[in-house]
Amino acid sequence: MVIDPTTREVARNRFAAIADEMGAVLRRTSHSPNIKERADCSVAVFLPNGEMLAQAEHIPVHLGSMPASVRAVLERFDPEPDFQYAVNDPYAGGTHLNDLTLVRPVMVDGEMVALVANRAHHADVGGEAPGSMPADAVYLGQEGHVVSPMAAVQRGVWIEEFIDPFLAATRTPAERLGDLAGQLGANEVGAKRVEELVRQIGLDRFRELGGGLLDYGEQRMRAALMRLPTGTYEFVDVMEFGDLDIAIQVRISIADGELMADFGGTHSQVRGNINAVEAVTLSCLYYAVRVATDPTIPANGGCYRPLQLLAPSGTIVNANSPAAVAAGNVETSQRIADVLLGALAQAAPDRVPAASQGTMNNILVGNDSFAYYETVAGGQGGRPGAPGQSGIHTGMTNTRNTPIESLENHYPLRVSRYTLRRGSGGAGRYPGGEGVEREIEFLAPAVLSLIGERRRHGPWGLAGGEAGAVGEDWLTRRNGGIERLPGKVTTPVEPGDRLLVRTPGGGGWGLP
Repeated sequence: MVIDPTTREVARNRFAAIADEMGAVLRRTSHSPNIKERADCSVAVFLPNGEMLAQAEHIPVHLGSMPASVRAVLERFDPEPDFQYAVNDPYAGGTHLNDLTLVRPVMVDGEMVALVANRAHHADVGGEAPGSMPADAVYLGQEGHVVSPMAAVQRGVWIEEFIDPFLAATRTPAERLGDLAGQLGANEVGAKRVEELVRQIGLDRFRELGGGLLDYGEQRMRAALMRLPTGTYEFVDVMEFGDLDIAIQVRISIADGELMADFGGTHSQVRGNINAVEAVTLSCLYYAVRVATDPTIPANGGCYRPLQLLAPSGTIVNANSPAAVAAGNVETSQRIADVLLGALAQAAPDRVPAASQGTMNNILVGNDSFAYYETVAGGQGGRPGAPGQSGIHTGMTNTRNTPIESLENHYPLRVSRYTLRRGSGGAGRYPGGEGVEREIEFLAPAVLSLIGERRRHGPWGLAGGEAGAVGEDWLTRRNGGIERLPGKVTTPVEPGDRLLVRTPGGGGWGLP
């Protein structure tokens, strides 16, 4: 149907406002600093067929893959009123085990008119190391408790079959229960707002506006792709896996308002945790195409209809069960996005920046009584017409840092250094942004896990720009010994030990 532009914009913002309010509720009512301070969570509203209607501007790797969680619930259940459904299984709609998704159907007069969903990163869900991302994991069970799609809430009360094993697996059950309550409440608010809107404008009008917005998103995306030159564009980059370089390569074909990304030739899945599931790779495709086309296109399921993904099964961009996947979600996603942007830069050189830091610099510290999780910002790649930003989360993440006051209040840790890493951005006409130096002192015995990338290969420059500095991780023992840690490691630490993380700078754009 045809919707006049004013009505369309009012409807688009009305739907987005529901998602925004859900996100605010989730952050304000959760317990852990990881959610209430770092905002490691995302929310969205879906139509009954599982297509995304609206999202808040949260985390790309969450939002692009969340439709898979909703579809997994719809495939397994005929959603019932006053129920919420949970999933974190990467091979059944999830991404990695820390990210638990709750899905709630919205019923009006006994008919499902929409679904609301949110995803939050739980700082510990069991597994072999605190934080549930052991660097040496090779299969999924080592990373924590698996929740295949299941009923989790009935009339506001947790269902025992879900909540009891979930809390039994984690080292921090009180914190998990607080975060789960925030997720439950966010969905309840979202469902209430959708129901209010349906009763205000009528179900038929709600359906017309929802379907019309998705069609509009599709039209805008096809028009944006038509403006790109027809052709095939290829790019290759690597993941650092021990001493090996693991290739990820893509061939992007653009023609007639459609785009296909083919990852044929990418390395097979490995005995490690850098494997990504297909939903993660799909979310990277959505993100990269929006960067290279027009970010004002409404972010809904319609704008993704012209995009196709070929990710061969059994590769690190579409791993098979039961491979470990924790780093695939947080690190391989960054490289997949880099590879896609590297190819798209050939089609849209005036829009795509040089490589940003290309890692989330994951730090996990904990013992049997606490679990701390942080991703550390770095440099953004130089952009056509502007330098890269410094000390910022980039690519597939969009979180904040944990404020020092909150970190030191919640955990037996002390931040002894926190500054920009001067000189780490790649040179260029528009230089890359600078990374960060963050040093943490441990005040209690704990286990440290690091999951990082770009420790050997700096973020690449574009149009003659130079690469950004590689990341570094240094552990100073209380006896004075200093060692440079590998980018992926799990090791015990003692009170008085200090970890210094120096994150990568962004690549430069244009000749210096």
